[in-house]
Amino acid sequence: MVQGGMSVVKYLLFAFNFIFVVTGIALIAVGAWVQAKAAEYVDFLGDRYASAPILLIVVGVIIFILSFMGCCGAIKENYCMVMTFGVLLFIIFVLELAAGIAAYVYKSEVEAVIREKMEQTMKNYNKTDYEIVKKTWDDVQSNLKCCGANNAIEWIHYLGNDNLPYSCCQEKDPKKECKLTDDHYENGCIDALAKFLEAKIVIVGGVGIGIAFVQVIGIIFSCCLARAIKKEYEQV
Repeated sequence: MVQGGMSVVKYLLFAFNFIFVVTGIALIAVGAWVQAKAAEYVDFLGDRYASAPILLIVVGVIIFILSFMGCCGAIKENYCMVMTFGVLLFIIFVLELAAGIAAYVYKSEVEAVIREKMEQTMKNYNKTDYEIVKKTWDDVQSNLKCCGANNAIEWIHYLGNDNLPYSCCQEKDPKKECKLTDDHYENGCIDALAKFLEAKIVIVGGVGIGIAFVQVIGIIFSCCLARAIKKEYEQV
């Protein structure tokens, strides 16, 4: 049984594993929340945006499970379990850094991706084979209070006769026509959606990087405890 300072490290590692349980739950919650918000606008997003919150969810689940291994290894003073915990925690640390950095890097590309997707999908708004595109546009315009990619006038090229999607008008009644002459949203959806997603990306990146650095302490503790356990076995 480890003694002295290593005994303190043992119980500190056990305590940190409780924190890892909480951080695992936090990662799952944040990843799921951002993914749910982004799912409404999937037609306007690239695959890379969806990967960051999904990666956080996966990492959160792994951390949640891994924390039990750390607890058992610390209490039983099992060298293999403690070392395995430390190595896996280091891998998770790298993955979290990757998710956080990817989120911040992709933040600068969000507007360009949205612009391309929106300009491509406007022409399919009224086509029967693209019902999901219509729904996505209506959700975006209703929720973010915007109209068209850059402005409402763009819809004339696709709908004609000064017609706008019903979601452009503040009444939002699908049974009523929405015209350029009606009270409609003035802001373009590219800027509105870009700002909305950039805020979510900052949250994903901040949580990923913040929790990753907290885990460094757990890695250090696990390495110290494993070394002490190994040394004690060698003495015996």
